[in-house]
Amino acid sequence: MPEQALQHPPGHPASTLAPLRVLYVEDNRINAMLFEEALRPHPQIELMVAEDGEMALSMAQTQPPHVLVLDAHLPGMSGFEVLAALRRLPGLETTPAFMCSADAMPEDLAKARAAGFVGYWTKPINIVEVTTTLRDLASRGDNRTP
Repeated sequence: MPEQALQHPPGHPASTLAPLRVLYVEDNRINAMLFEEALRPHPQIELMVAEDGEMALSMAQTQPPHVLVLDAHLPGMSGFEVLAALRRLPGLETTPAFMCSADAMPEDLAKARAAGFVGYWTKPINIVEVTTTLRDLASRGDNRTP
């Protein structure tokens, strides 16, 4: 689909929305760079990358994200522990969270759902699926103001 088809005309309600702020917590720099490159053509999505849970918590306190994308295996604390800690921050109790992991067994997906993740992206990630989901969330404008 051409990028132009994804843009909203001036004056359209979605064209005045602030970008969707996505916090991606990933300790593998190559994975983080690939994610950044995949989202670069989508100006309606603003990506913040944290390398571990502590960095994610710090970033979320200064710029609360609209969407969370967490690797399952992080240094210091797991993606599940990071989600639990982020959920304790004001305003992030119901922020949509996606697990991003190479673990792809049915029990891994079930554990993520039980922990509060709304989606699960297996690595290597399907760029079309990820960008489509994030663009859809960006066009909704939930919890964002211009």
